[in-house]
Amino acid sequence: MSTIEKNIAKVAARIREAAQAVDRDPATVGLLAVSKTQPAAAIREAAAGGILDFGENYLQEALDKQAELSDLSLAWHFIGPIQSNKTKSIAERFDWVHSVDRLKIAQRLSDQRPAELPPLNICLQVNVSGEASKSGCAPEELLQLAQAVAAMPQLRLRGLMCIPAPSEDPAEQRAAFARLRALRDELPLTLDTLSMGMSQDLEAAIAEGATWVRIGTALFGARDYGRPQ
Repeated sequence: MSTIEKNIAKVAARIREAAQAVDRDPATVGLLAVSKTQPAAAIREAAAGGILDFGENYLQEALDKQAELSDLSLAWHFIGPIQSNKTKSIAERFDWVHSVDRLKIAQRLSDQRPAELPPLNICLQVNVSGEASKSGCAPEELLQLAQAVAAMPQLRLRGLMCIPAPSEDPAEQRAAFARLRALRDELPLTLDTLSMGMSQDLEAAIAEGATWVRIGTALFGARDYGRPQ
């Protein structure tokens, strides 16, 4: 068994234990492998270990890997900040986008989604910690954005995403994730997705209802942060 396959088993065990601790079915928590800056070979290895969903932040890097791995049936999730000049490729080549935080980007994704493809699954990114350095719409802007996105024909609004301020305090971790869950539940829409939790805080996220946990380091090891976008 390879290192990545061993890591997949460890993360799966963490997910299972975290879900069972709060009486959730572990099958309701999806494992999204954050493969940014990882080579295509690592993704292929993870796919051999049963992972089918991969999250990418950098468009050109992702497109290169999609081409190299076109023989595999994988689901691709865009999870990074989105520039207007990159929406067309994202709309054409991804199954999910977790990081929509403004109306202009959502409208471009809907307009540029090919008609022969199913609607693009969308999560709205919310800045639950109020950090100036973080992407995400403000909580008070969420209702208007969500209603507009839900009406777009080539998008399917699934839920919300957040990247809270880092904390090693489980209570603080849970509070941020609980805030995202409450925001989703307050919307007058039927949404089934909470994309929240990473390698260091997946247990807190699952306790608060995460349906996707975005895991990179715990699967692939430390990333090379020197890679260009």
